[in-house]
Amino acid sequence: MNRRHSTIVTAVVAALMGLALLAPGSSAGSTATRTAVPAGGFEQTKSIDRTFVDDQGNVEKVGSYDLTVRADHTTDLRGRERVEVSWTGAPPSGGRASNPFGEKGLLQEYPVVVMQCRGTDDASLPLDQQVRPETCWTSTFSQRSQIAVSPYEALWTVDRYATDADRAPLSGADRLPADTCKEAQSDDTYTHVTPFVAASGKVFLACNRDTMPPEAAVDAAFPPSEIAAFTDGDGNGSVDFEVRSSAENESLGCTREVACSIVVVPIAGLSCATPTDPAVPAGVSAVLGKDCRQFGEHPSGSSNFAGDGIDRAVGPGLWWAASNWRNRVSIPIRFGLPPDACDILDKRAPVAFSGSELMAQAALQWAPAYCLNKKRFKFQLNQMPDQTGWNLMQTGGSPAAFVAAPHEQTGPDPVGYAPTAVTGFAIGYVIDRPDNAGVYTELRLNARLIAKLLTQSYPGSALGKGHPGLADNPLSLQLDPEFRALNPGLTDISSEAGATLLSLSNSSDIIQQLTDYIAQDKDATSFVAGKKDPWGMVVNPSYKKVDLPTGEWPLLDTYEPQTNDECRQANPAVYFNQLAAPVTTLRKIADALIDAWPNVQTRCVADLSAATKAWKLGRIDRQSYGARFMLGIVSLGDAERYGLQAASLKTSGGNFVAPTTASLSKAVGIARQKKGDPRGPFVLSQKDLVAAKSAYPGTQIVYTAARTHGLEKKQAATVASFIRIATSEGQRAGRANGELPAGYLPLRKSGPTARLWHAAQDTARSIEAQKAPASDEPKGEAAAPATPQAGAPGAAPAADPGAAAPAAVGEQQEVVTAQTEAASSTTALSMLPALLVIGMVAASASLVTRLMALRRRWSA
Repeated sequence: MNRRHSTIVTAVVAALMGLALLAPGSSAGSTATRTAVPAGGFEQTKSIDRTFVDDQGNVEKVGSYDLTVRADHTTDLRGRERVEVSWTGAPPSGGRASNPFGEKGLLQEYPVVVMQCRGTDDASLPLDQQVRPETCWTSTFSQRSQIAVSPYEALWTVDRYATDADRAPLSGADRLPADTCKEAQSDDTYTHVTPFVAASGKVFLACNRDTMPPEAAVDAAFPPSEIAAFTDGDGNGSVDFEVRSSAENESLGCTREVACSIVVVPIAGLSCATPTDPAVPAGVSAVLGKDCRQFGEHPSGSSNFAGDGIDRAVGPGLWWAASNWRNRVSIPIRFGLPPDACDILDKRAPVAFSGSELMAQAALQWAPAYCLNKKRFKFQLNQMPDQTGWNLMQTGGSPAAFVAAPHEQTGPDPVGYAPTAVTGFAIGYVIDRPDNAGVYTELRLNARLIAKLLTQSYPGSALGKGHPGLADNPLSLQLDPEFRALNPGLTDISSEAGATLLSLSNSSDIIQQLTDYIAQDKDATSFVAGKKDPWGMVVNPSYKKVDLPTGEWPLLDTYEPQTNDECRQANPAVYFNQLAAPVTTLRKIADALIDAWPNVQTRCVADLSAATKAWKLGRIDRQSYGARFMLGIVSLGDAERYGLQAASLKTSGGNFVAPTTASLSKAVGIARQKKGDPRGPFVLSQKDLVAAKSAYPGTQIVYTAARTHGLEKKQAATVASFIRIATSEGQRAGRANGELPAGYLPLRKSGPTARLWHAAQDTARSIEAQKAPASDEPKGEAAAPATPQAGAPGAAPAADPGAAAPAAVGEQQEVVTAQTEAASSTTALSMLPALLVIGMVAASASLVTRLMALRRRWSA
């Protein structure tokens, strides 16, 4: 994090920047309507075509497209983060697959293949640093190699741009060991192998399952990320592409130091030459020439859920063929430091703050700004339940705790709450529209629907129908008339995953806030109390009159289905607990949503490893693309990092509010601090939030809580410096080390978060001072903070981080100084001469003042 320049220098620089805007050739006053590429984003337009060559050597252009590819962000990426890749001008797709990922997406026509590759598209670099098909990741060998196919199917041999080597019966590898790829070495077949070259330099021949990298195993930890994506009838398409770092894919090996790219290959169809090899029988040549010139079996916009055959000349299986590969667009990407970077680069003992997972994404970016600066301490987040972190802080086990709600003080020392982040939780979801019509993005939920999910009031399946009192309830959320009225047009096919909300198994301020949202809703509390909803659904009797709100959601049901199923008889268990299957961290919920893999533990399988026949229960399979339906509680930071959808929650007046800058700002404006307690928490009452109509109910303020007395002096200075840094440099929105990631509302000196900012500075002073409780304490609104003592660990700069309006939650905003913003405005441009004069006068006045002060000092 760079310290801010002095005000005068900044003003002069801003003025010069303003002058530059007026220089000839500047873009000031441009009438272009194209949306600007976001900071750290990417855009490239490329002309692509498809051509045929006839027997006389004439070239006919049969397809021409101006393809534009965009990416919303490309820098400081983390493993499993999703980048939105979009395009316009591509050929419309046909034969849409129910699952476009990995080899399941091969039976489509004119898709856009998106994959991650090691290297960049720079011919000046050494070969091992360049993007090429051999460095692009696929999950199966069938996506990259054509093994022992009939000469009539070897379409790549008539590719107009293929090399002579590509036209040979065995191509793509210098040699294939006889004992490794026997099936590829046949005298009467053609084989093209696209080996995979790992970051270590090891070559995987990719001619069968056994010659692929270990991350491509059938039971790999992560599902395929490469996708053959669909383009609509207007030539537009987009995907949320999941990038993998070396932590997830060591063979691919992408790190901060190893350059990688997202490679977009539009399938416009092979460009075809006339077969010229005299050794090829005339009949084969005729078939190859005809098949290469096909335009597709499936109409634009159609589906191919049955997996029928396609014209392979316009399919994704030949993405590596020369005429497809030449049309690629490579998006350079750069990964941030890995999560364990501070452990590797800084051997000092960490100063661990304990508590809320809501700080996980912020801490991930903040930590390197501490450990890489030897003048600062080594900051570390020890993630744990809020109450556990609070207890550690009070007993001296941790200098400070991150909490997102008021907690009861049990120790003798007073505790100050310093607002450090504004963020919250969301009901994340992955839901597909019927008939593979795309991802649903407008989910609306009310408090009663959330209560139904938490209270296990949906039977889930025939097993749950036997539960006393639930026989007449809809099996799952998909079949609930209340849900369908709020979200029309979704599937009416029930699933066990649709009967539950994946949640936390331990206590959390998030659960407290969510259940308070339920407790403030009259319809929801009536339902929990035993009243039927308007469609006749009732609460699970085990949860009737459950205490609300609560910080830890209980599993109260004890129903075990009675069934003749052999597996169930061998593994008796509480069925509804298997549906709920809560987990210990929000990150596990986010991963489950990314993979569309519910944590429902009802899958019965035979244990083949047992000596005798045995059964075991386990996690159900991942959901199929096009039929996904899953909900879970996630942090806003995780939702933004991993591209998860967030439901809009109902407030008063029938409004449904999503997490945005405006809705979080509105919520913060409602927060109230106890009168006379400037270092106490700000209470976010759900009653007030819901009544406000436009405030997001999932908003939460995360505090750095620490003792204002009884803390060792050095620790107190460390905590105070952290608060000052976190509320200055740490509030600059961005993706780089030390900046505030998406999913957080920046704290500012002015605007809706001003009260929080000033309270944080006041609390930092109190923590640093460590006065005894009996001493006089300031009352009312906090004054501007004093400058940290020289030499305090990690002392933050006194300058304001900037009063620019905060970016929307999930949006990236380039942080500029107030002076730079002014210089770029029309008013400021007209005032540049005056600004320069004022700046010089101010500089002179400052110099005179300093000289006079020095003279007085010398005289004394």
